[in-house]
Amino acid sequence: MSDLGPVTWPPAPISTDRLLLRAPEAQDRAPLIDLFTSPEVGTYIGGPQPRDEFERTFPAVPPRRPGLFAVTLNGTLIGIIDVKRRPADRPGHIRPDGGEVELGYLFLPHTWGHGYATEACAAALTWITTALPGEPVVLSTQTANVPSIRLAAKLGFTETARFEEYGAEQWFAVWWPPTPPT
Repeated sequence: MSDLGPVTWPPAPISTDRLLLRAPEAQDRAPLIDLFTSPEVGTYIGGPQPRDEFERTFPAVPPRRPGLFAVTLNGTLIGIIDVKRRPADRPGHIRPDGGEVELGYLFLPHTWGHGYATEACAAALTWITTALPGEPVVLSTQTANVPSIRLAAKLGFTETARFEEYGAEQWFAVWWPPTPPT
């Protein structure tokens, strides 16, 4: 389930101090292939995709869908932010019927440790607050992915559950949007 409902897509590019979040473009193909075939990136998401097969099947123009942001630094893709609805058949929910807004992110290893993921995710949360007012946001990652848990905590996510999925223990957390002033 990826339908975000009545959001304008693609939105105007989102600028941060160092980054630009925008819809994926043809020029992003090569770095996206690097991202999805990276052994380091694949560590906590079931392993990397086989490069030859991925290059052969990945479209010339990367998919564009509501909630999928290319994160660029000086015009070059360094990662992605994925905002979608969490399917009801997956474990981890804060609503009985599921369908919560879920935040996901992947960044190229050479960019790790520079605060880019934090900066990009904070911008995405701001976008969510505007595009989907009042919506809480969920996130899950393997408990072994300590850097991702630290990033989520820095953004204000609070752990609500742990469960087994994909053969590993998962950390599940929620971020509540700021309460509008009255």
